[in-house]
Amino acid sequence: MAEDSPTFPRRAALAAAALATATAAQAQPTGGPTRMTVTETDMLGLIDVQPTFMPGGELAVAEGDLVVPVINRLLAGPFRHAFATQDWHPRGHSSFASSHPGKQPFETVQMPYGPQTLWPDHGIQNTANAAIHPDIEQARIELIVRKGFRTEIDSYSAFMENDKRTGTGLDAWLKARGVRRVFLVGLATDYCVAWSAEDARGNGFEVVVVEDACRGIGLPLPTGGTTMDAARKRLTEQGVIFTTSSALL
Repeated sequence: MAEDSPTFPRRAALAAAALATATAAQAQPTGGPTRMTVTETDMLGLIDVQPTFMPGGELAVAEGDLVVPVINRLLAGPFRHAFATQDWHPRGHSSFASSHPGKQPFETVQMPYGPQTLWPDHGIQNTANAAIHPDIEQARIELIVRKGFRTEIDSYSAFMENDKRTGTGLDAWLKARGVRRVFLVGLATDYCVAWSAEDARGNGFEVVVVEDACRGIGLPLPTGGTTMDAARKRLTEQGVIFTTSSALL
């Protein structure tokens, strides 16, 4: 996943996010994706497919709702096994800009575990917008991992909180089930999906990101490009494969 970006105006950030997301959504791999066969040692991971990250939500990702029908086709088709994650924050979470007087969403502060992007309040426990999207077919979802419930630390990855020390137990659960390869979908590509992909690789899994079943934020970086660009570069270097749902259905 991309590193947290430095302070910048909220309006510019949102405009850049919308532009980057629209561009990423239109992009397809040259020559089309290579066909992939899903087996019993594969599992689909739904990352934060929650209304809080979709249009009308507190931390909306542009076109975030468009991942839902794609994910449902994957769940109805090749994938017999799946897990999901939920952002599950208490009110007053330390990653919320509202918890830092004078700070605005998308600014960065230093936390004991490192730099932390500040977000609008989102994924609040026991609210409708923090639930798995109601249109997701959950029959094949065998585990839901709630993350970010500790007030003092944010949690992007499905496997590890942002201190890179506190695990969720997902790696052990997957290995106990005999899973060797994880296919990731959901929100947002350059944050929770990407950090989950990195940690999955670090735990020895093969990892595939299904691009048309994801949407990203795309915050601009001071060195040029966006968090989407940086995440894809880093994940590719770590051996993460990018594909589309057409290669699986």
